[in-house]
Amino acid sequence: MSQLRKGERIAKHLARAGLCSRREAERMIAEGRVVVDGTTLETPAFLVTSESQVTVDGKPIASAKPAELWRYHKAPGLITSHKDVQGRPTVFESLPKGLGRVLSVGRLDLASEGLLLLTNDGGLAGQLERSDWLRRYRVRVYGRPNDAKLKSLAEGITIDGVHYGPISAEIDSQNASNAWLTLGLREGKNREIRRVLEHFGLQVNRLIRTAYGPFQLGSLKRSQVVRIPPKVVREQLRESHNADRRR
Repeated sequence: MSQLRKGERIAKHLARAGLCSRREAERMIAEGRVVVDGTTLETPAFLVTSESQVTVDGKPIASAKPAELWRYHKAPGLITSHKDVQGRPTVFESLPKGLGRVLSVGRLDLASEGLLLLTNDGGLAGQLERSDWLRRYRVRVYGRPNDAKLKSLAEGITIDGVHYGPISAEIDSQNASNAWLTLGLREGKNREIRRVLEHFGLQVNRLIRTAYGPFQLGSLKRSQVVRIPPKVVREQLRESHNADRRR
C-alpha cells in the first residue's frame, strides 16, 4: 500500500505536487488558504489520502507527480525567485513553458551564474539542500589572493559573528589585477563566498557554480535545461545515504 493511501502529511503532499516547499505549505495553512474536503485547515498536522479533495486559494491541487530533477545553466542578472518585488527578471520566467512549476534547489544570487538544480518536488528540494554534497565554484576576483590565507579556510572562519564551515580554495591563475580561484564548500550560506573573500580584501567580479554534488554544469549553455534521469537521481541519493551511514 502506498504512503498516500495510508495517509500523508498535508505539507508534504503540497510539496510533492510541486506547489511549494513544505515550509511554504505550512505558512499557507497558517494563513487559512488550504482546504481539505471542505474544511479549512488550521494545522499542518493533518493527513490526506488519494481520496482527499485539496484546494489552495480555491484551486484544486493536482495529484503529486513523480519527482523529477533538472540541470539548468543560470545566467547572471536573474533572480532565483518566482516573484520579485522590484520587477527584476527571474529564473523561472526564463524556463521553457512546458516544464511546469518547479522549485530551485537552493539559490544563486543575482550576479552569480552556473549550475542550478530544479525539481518539481519540494521534498526532494529540501533533501538536496540539507545534503552535505560538495558545491564547487569558479571565482574571478580583483586583487592578489594570499595562498596561505586561502588554505586556512579549510578550518572554517568566523566573520562578524557568522561562522562559515570548511572551504577548499585554490589559486588557478593570476594576472596583473585579477585571479581565478576554485572553491568547494558544503553548506552554502547566503553570499558566503563573496563575504569570505571580501574579508581577505578580494572583490568577486564573477562567480560560476560548476557542480552540486555529483551533478555538473558541464557543457550546458546559458538558459539550457536538461533532465536528469530518475534512475541516476535515485542512485546518487542512495549512495549519499549509504555514505552518511558509514560516517
